[in-house]
Amino acid sequence: MVDYVLDKHDRPMKDLRISVIDQCNFRCTYCMPAEIFGNDYRFMPESELLSFDEIVRLVKIFAQFGTEKVRITGGEPLMRKNIDQLVGRIKQVEGIKDVAITTNAVFLVRQAAKLKEAGLDRVNISLDAIEDDVFKETNGRGIKTKPVIKGIEAARAAGLSIKINMVVKKGMNESQILPMARYFKETGDTLRFIEFMDVGNHNGWNMDTVVPKKEIIDQINEEMPLEPVDPNYYGEVANRYKYKDGSGEIGVISSVTDAFCSTCTRVRLSADGNLFTCLFASVGYDIRSMLRDGESDEAIISRLIQIWTKRDDQYSVDRKKRKPTKKKIEMSYIGG
Repeated sequence: MVDYVLDKHDRPMKDLRISVIDQCNFRCTYCMPAEIFGNDYRFMPESELLSFDEIVRLVKIFAQFGTEKVRITGGEPLMRKNIDQLVGRIKQVEGIKDVAITTNAVFLVRQAAKLKEAGLDRVNISLDAIEDDVFKETNGRGIKTKPVIKGIEAARAAGLSIKINMVVKKGMNESQILPMARYFKETGDTLRFIEFMDVGNHNGWNMDTVVPKKEIIDQINEEMPLEPVDPNYYGEVANRYKYKDGSGEIGVISSVTDAFCSTCTRVRLSADGNLFTCLFASVGYDIRSMLRDGESDEAIISRLIQIWTKRDDQYSVDRKKRKPTKKKIEMSYIGG
C-alpha cells in the first residue's frame, strides 16, 4: 500500500513532470523568445543533463510516494536522442500508470510509432494557430502548420491518445479560437485552451494580454453549443466542456482567472536535476548532486519528504490577491 506524502495544504505528490532537454526547434514568444534565446544562447551540455539511468532511478523513488503519472517535457523532448528508450523504461516502473509527452509534434512523423511501441500512452501537442500566417508568427521560426498536422496524424495512426494545447494571448492569436475549435471538432481530438500565464520573466505578461476562460467559452458556445463536464480525476487542471451535438469536447486551463492551486499534485524535475514544487517557482532543489555523489535511495527519499512536506506554493492564488510578483524560472527550463 502506498503512503502518500502530503504538503502543507494536504496535496499528494501524484504527477511527475520531467524535462529531458532545454533545447527547442521553436521560439514561441511566450516561452523562448528569439531575442533572448538566440544563436549564441548557451544550452546545457549533455554532461549536465540527467542520464536515463538517473531519471529512471528517480521515477522508481517517486512511485513509492504514490506518483502515478509521468509527463516528459522540455524544451522539445523529442530532440533528446533515444527518447523512446526512456519511455519504455519508465513505463515498466511499478506504480506508473500513465506516461505522456508534451511536444510541438514536428518530430512525431518519425517517432510516433516507436514511442507507442515503447509504451507511451498519450501526447500533448502544442499548436497555437491553425492558420499559417498566425502560426508562423507565434512559433518564431516561420514554420507552417503542416509539419505539426502531419505529426498529429502520425500520433493518431500510431494509436496514441491526443490532446491539443493552444496558449491564447491577446494580440497574438485570439483570432484562432474559433478556427481551432472548428478544425479539431471535425477531427475529434480534444482541444485545450490555456490562458496566457506569467511563467518566466521574458514573455511580456500582464493581465491585459489574457483572454479569460469565460470569453473563450462564450465565443465557442455561440456557434457550437457547449455544456460543462465533471472532472475526470482529482487535480485535473482543465475545465471540461462537451459539444451538445455529441461531437467531442474541449477544455480550458484557466490558471489566471480560476486559480486551481488547492488541488495541484504536480512536481517538476528540470533537465539538469533540480526539483521544483511549482510552475512559478523561483528556485529549485538540487537532486542531481545527490545522485552523482553516491547518496542512497533512503537519503534521497528523506530529502524529497522534507521538500514536499514543507511545500506551501499557491502562486495563482497569490497573484489573484495582487501580491508582488517574483522572479521565476523559465518555462523552457522547467517544462510546462
